[in-house]
Amino acid sequence: MEAGFTDDTRHTVDIDANWYSETKPTGEQMEKSIQKALRNSSIDLNIRLDRMYGEGRSAGFELYDPSTNEVLFTMDIDVNRLAVETRIYEVAKIRFRGSSLVPMLADKLSVVSSDKVFRRVKDLIDLYYAAHVYQPDWPQVLQAVADSGRTLRTFNGFLYKTEELRHAYNKFRFDGDVSKPAFDDVYQTVREYIAEVLPITKSK
Repeated sequence: MEAGFTDDTRHTVDIDANWYSETKPTGEQMEKSIQKALRNSSIDLNIRLDRMYGEGRSAGFELYDPSTNEVLFTMDIDVNRLAVETRIYEVAKIRFRGSSLVPMLADKLSVVSSDKVFRRVKDLIDLYYAAHVYQPDWPQVLQAVADSGRTLRTFNGFLYKTEELRHAYNKFRFDGDVSKPAFDDVYQTVREYIAEVLPITKSK
């Protein structure tokens, strides 16, 4: 949005974050710290730990309305993972520190390279949005993949199981009044966008 993508975009339903500290925090410490930040910002929400972090697993939190106990959204927090490049964004007059596009693209490219793409169609859609407004230095993105401890897979599902991917895409629901682009447009746009990092495809 900030880079100039003018069409409606899919709505996200959670917040992803990183926690850095010299020692590993307890779940209670994280919960109290975030609750204090909410109170200091006059945000009338409560938070509770839903999933403790572990090896390869983020901590999960639920943020809920204190009067009704209704969960409004969730928050996944990685603890002391390799620091990523960040920057300040401003959207709808709200300023926040977020990840730069390179580590985000690295994460989404890693998903698309594997069979996770069938479960995380949202990453395919986000690459479609990025393709309209941002041309990355792909070697830099590949370095970010390596720095994060991930590895690229074969892209087999993305390249050769397009009907399965189409089925997964058609099942993916966009919240609100956001228009859903045609699968063929999304697929072709992303394929051209990431062409530099795709393996040489087999001829039919």
